[in-house]
Amino acid sequence: MYMQLLRKNMSKVVTTVIMGALSIVFLVPLIWMISAAFKYEKDVMRFPIQWIPEKVNLAYNFKMVWMGRVPFYDFYFNSFKIAIITTLITLIISSMAGYALTKIRFKGRNLVFMALLSFMIIPDQATLIPRFLLIRWFGLYNTHEAIIFMSMFSIYFTFLLRQFMNGISDEYLEAARIDGAGHLRTFASIMVPLCKPVLATVAIIKFIWTWNDYQNPLIFLLDKDLYTIPLGMTLFRDDYTNNYAIMMMASVSAIIPLVIVFIALQKQVINGIALGGVKG
Repeated sequence: MYMQLLRKNMSKVVTTVIMGALSIVFLVPLIWMISAAFKYEKDVMRFPIQWIPEKVNLAYNFKMVWMGRVPFYDFYFNSFKIAIITTLITLIISSMAGYALTKIRFKGRNLVFMALLSFMIIPDQATLIPRFLLIRWFGLYNTHEAIIFMSMFSIYFTFLLRQFMNGISDEYLEAARIDGAGHLRTFASIMVPLCKPVLATVAIIKFIWTWNDYQNPLIFLLDKDLYTIPLGMTLFRDDYTNNYAIMMMASVSAIIPLVIVFIALQKQVINGIALGGVKG
């Protein structure tokens, strides 16, 4: 018994050490990027690497990113605007669609669900020209509304939410119906609280995808004052091709919102993951 317990503990220790080592390996590029953002340009490529800079040039690098020739603050605002609005609309549409496909019985429900799944095999690039023509026809070309409209519908997240809701016991809904609640009230008062873990997961993924989206802004935006962070970074690359310190400062500034969103919502994902799976 003692030997089995010892082997089990040793296995956990070995697994923890291996996972810790892998985590450090994956974090090395991020740590180097942050370190480079604090350095003078001449020190960025120095070998061996100075992980902690001897001389700090943070103020200059920060000034060149946020108050230089390239309006980084405009890109930041544009990315925030598009990512937040798109994420909120996606949460509403996908959660309501998932609820309808799971908890509302109507003729052809399974057929609709299978049709949605079949659309997932179509690559995004295959629909680029039809979407471009549609946006031009709507008069939304070269606007943020075009990006939001192209990104707010998601079959993947509808599928994810539908599968999660499918694991929630129907007794909750039956109790709500006995109290006289309709579908909208049941959805808002019962399903949404129970789905907080998966909604937080969807919010994290969708925000990151939209924030990092390069293809749609490249195709549907022309004016530089409408550019998002990914397109704005290309302007930094053109202006500061050989100044890696400033490029790394811009990169660090670009990922800060992603880190904040992940930290803010990860507790909801981890601690509430079992809440929606209650049955019986």
